[in-house]
Amino acid sequence: MPFMYYGYGFVLIGFLIALLAQWNVKSTYSRYKKIHNSRGITGAMAARQILDQNGLYHVRIESVSGELTDHFDPRTNVVRLSDGVYNSTSVAAVGVAAHEVGHAIQYAQEYAPMRLRAAIIPATQIGSTLSYPLVVLGVIFQALPLIDLGILLFSLVVLFQLVTLPVEFNASRRALNTLGSSHILDSNEVSQSGKVLTAAALTYVAALATALLNLLRLIAIRGNRD
Repeated sequence: MPFMYYGYGFVLIGFLIALLAQWNVKSTYSRYKKIHNSRGITGAMAARQILDQNGLYHVRIESVSGELTDHFDPRTNVVRLSDGVYNSTSVAAVGVAAHEVGHAIQYAQEYAPMRLRAAIIPATQIGSTLSYPLVVLGVIFQALPLIDLGILLFSLVVLFQLVTLPVEFNASRRALNTLGSSHILDSNEVSQSGKVLTAAALTYVAALATALLNLLRLIAIRGNRD
């Protein structure tokens, strides 16, 4: 029974890690969105320039509502930039825009981790939906095979978070290299953008840590029932 209680500790630790990561990215973004680049380049302008430099003329750029809702949609070949990024000349906005373009370049170049992540998304969705219900049913009916299946399915969620790390870190590295080499930002501004992207990347590290802790909780439940 004590080991079962540790399972709740895993959930609490995961929650705190995720909370800290979200606070960090929001505070870092808020700080650097007040600092504007010397060339007056907006997030949308930077995104268009980098896309064109890489021959991705067909990839469109659209504005989307919300804060930090920026993303690349490979289904429609659209880079969507949030309101605070699209028209902003801040170093934070340009960094975020370049990061999302990094994903578009990854997709165009068939970057292996990006392809793997896309391939396992359906299985991950099934895993995140069914894992906990299966574990609960396994506990209720004292059926260890159901618990084992739930753990196996949740392992797919952990795998997805693990594969996401190289995708996100690579997109940030591409962004910072391009912002400097293309003279979109000066060296000091690139460094400032890098702090924003590093903070954002840490949210994915936190997501992986949270997923691992939740997996350990399921294993703890299984161990308690064995």
